[in-house]
Amino acid sequence: MKIVIAPDKFKDSLTGFEFCDAVAEGLQHVFDDVEIVKMPLADGGDGTIDVVRHYIHGEKISITVNDPLFRPISASYLYASENHIAYIEMAEASGLKLLADADRNCMNTTTFGTGELIADALERGAQEIILGIGGSATNDGGMGMANALGYRFKDSFSKELNPVGSNLNKVKSIDASKVHPLLANAKFKIACDVSNPFYGVNGAAKIYAPQKGASEEEIALLDNGLKSFAKVVFDTYNISLQKIQGSGAAGGIGGGAIVFLRGELTSGIDLVKGLARFDEVIANADWVITGEGQLDEQTLSGKTIDGVITSAKKANVPVAALCGSVSISIEQQEGFGLAYVNSIVRGVSTLPEAMASSYTNLVNASYNFAKLIK
Repeated sequence: MKIVIAPDKFKDSLTGFEFCDAVAEGLQHVFDDVEIVKMPLADGGDGTIDVVRHYIHGEKISITVNDPLFRPISASYLYASENHIAYIEMAEASGLKLLADADRNCMNTTTFGTGELIADALERGAQEIILGIGGSATNDGGMGMANALGYRFKDSFSKELNPVGSNLNKVKSIDASKVHPLLANAKFKIACDVSNPFYGVNGAAKIYAPQKGASEEEIALLDNGLKSFAKVVFDTYNISLQKIQGSGAAGGIGGGAIVFLRGELTSGIDLVKGLARFDEVIANADWVITGEGQLDEQTLSGKTIDGVITSAKKANVPVAALCGSVSISIEQQEGFGLAYVNSIVRGVSTLPEAMASSYTNLVNASYNFAKLIK
């Protein structure tokens, strides 16, 4: 029997690697000859960089870049010199987590540091760059990132503008004469799990700027700025950002990556599955065991379990989900395509107690699952 263990993390409780170890321990209490394949996964959120490192065997590179407010900060990314792949999380250089509450205002923040990470990866020899764009502190349409790579954004007097959200509506022309010479030779994949347009009611500013410190008045200014910026992009490159799903991701860097990096937007879990050769590995499996901290009706919104189920269905392999908490109905479980679902929590406990016992509880749940299928 071959069982593939392919979880996301249990947030603040277990890493995907620890999940794999716990499930393997439970299975081995029952099976003597089972083939266990550990494949921790992620969907582009926190912890993805460690999962990606597992598959591309990359080296963690740390350099000094600009943070969202143009202050020097040490930021890291992964680079695998053997296959020339880099994995960059924009949150490392341009993330909301880098700012104190009082400093959060996406009128003044920039993705410039993310562009600096990209430039460094290019200069190390990266030919393929995977960019995770979650957790941003910005709403600059990717202008800062592009500026760090040599693009210049100018006003009606041909004066170069500082690449921050408040200047979006001042951009009248884009100068690409000094773009980084290695940019054209690299392929970019952008981990994007939202479908927001560039501007408007569901756009970058109106949906995400409030959590990045913008007032109602500033949100309106940012939204108008994105609309104006999109017109300049269309006039310059004949690309209609508003028609591209996901262009509003991370303050518009989704759209900026399409224009300035010639990037392709794709789901985070699909990117990680590709790096792991997941579909190939599960082709002859008897079971796939997956899991995450909470299984609910949002699970099929581009999350890890969604990606696991999609691949397993194609391979006709049943999927079991062992999760911290479960709040789906029988009908939803059937609709998801899950053959087995179980919450690993044992007895009556508080949330901290349940989280502290996650590893042991998961071993027990895996043991009982193994007894069932033997």
